Amino acid sequence: MPFQIIRNDITKVSADVIVNTANPHPVIGNGTDSAIYAAAGEELLLAERAIIGDIARGECAVTLAFDLSAKYIIHTVGPAWIDGNHGEREILHSCYQKSLAKAEELKAESIAFPLIATGVYGFPRKEALNIALSEIGKFLLTHDMKIILVVFDRESVELSKKLVSEIDEYIDEYGVGLISDTEYGEGLPAIRIRLASARQDRRLRYWEEQGISPEGRSLDEVVGDMGKSFQQRLFELIRENGMDEVKVYSDACIGRKVFSSIRRNEDYKPTKKTAVALSIALQLDMPTMLDLLARAGIAFSPSDKFDLIIAYFVTHRNYNALTIDEALYRHGQPTLFSIED
Repeated sequence: MPFQIIRNDITKVSADVIVNTANPHPVIGNGTDSAIYAAAGEELLLAERAIIGDIARGECAVTLAFDLSAKYIIHTVGPAWIDGNHGEREILHSCYQKSLAKAEELKAESIAFPLIATGVYGFPRKEALNIALSEIGKFLLTHDMKIILVVFDRESVELSKKLVSEIDEYIDEYGVGLISDTEYGEGLPAIRIRLASARQDRRLRYWEEQGISPEGRSLDEVVGDMGKSFQQRLFELIRENGMDEVKVYSDACIGRKVFSSIRRNEDYKPTKKTAVALSIALQLDMPTMLDLLARAGIAFSPSDKFDLIIAYFVTHRNYNALTIDEALYRHGQPTLFSIED
C-alpha cells in the first residue's frame, strides 16, 4: 500500500486525517500541537477539544479539521519519556495502532502522522521512528490506506539522511568489483562460486555413492540430476524457518494469487522483484538468498545499485520492508513493496 516519509510541516500536508500529538488535557500544548491549533483555527478547535475532555496516554479522539487541508484531526497522547521502563514503548505503539484503527473507522483514504512524542515528550527519535514503521507496516499488510509520516525537526531529518549516506558509502566501497558480505567475509561472486561448487560436489558424491559415472550419461540423465527448483527450495525454507505461508506472502506484498501460482507450479520462474521480496520476508542471510535466487536464474550484479542496496540491508540483517523501500526510493530505484512520491 502507498507509504511516504516526507520532510515537511504537517500543517501543510493534505490528507483525510491529520494526527496531532496532543496534550492530555484540553489546552494548547507546544510543538506540533500548537502548530495544528494555529493552522486549524484555535478558537474553533479548542472548543471542540474541550467537549472531549482529557485523553489518556496511548488513546485518541477525533475532531473536525476546520482550516487544515483535512477532514479530521485525530488527537493522540503520546508517552512522556522517563527511562524506557515506565511503559513508554507500549504507549507509543498504542498511539499508532489506535489512530490507524480510528482512521479506518472514519473510512479515511489517507492519514498523515508526525513522529509522535519526539518533541517536548522527549521520546528518542530513532526508536520512535522504528516503532512508527513497525505499526504502519503491520497495518498496511491488511489495509488499503495512504499513510504519510511527516518528519520536520533536524534530528529526524538527519536519521533519514544518515541511512542514505550509509548506503551511498556501501555502494562506493563495494560497487566496483565485489559486493562485500561482511558477515561471511566474501564477495557475492565468491559466494556464487562457492555455492555452485558445493552443489557440484554433492552431485559428484551422489554419483559416486550410487556407482554412477557422470561420463557417458545422456542429457536427460544429467538434467534429471538438477537441484531443487525455486519453488521447492522456497517452501523448504518456509518449513525450515517455521513460518506461516500467509505471513510470508503478506510480508512480501506479492498477493495470494501469485503465491498460489508458485505453489501450483514446480517450475515457476518469479520476477526478480518477487524473488527478492520473498527472500526479505523470510529474512534470509546473503548466501541463502543468492542460492534461492540462482534457482530461478536470477543473479546479483556488483554494478547494479538495486542489488547493492538489497545486499546492504541483508548483510546488516535489516528486513524492515518500509525502510528498504524508502532507501530504494531515495536512490532512484524501483521499490519492492509500496511507496509513492
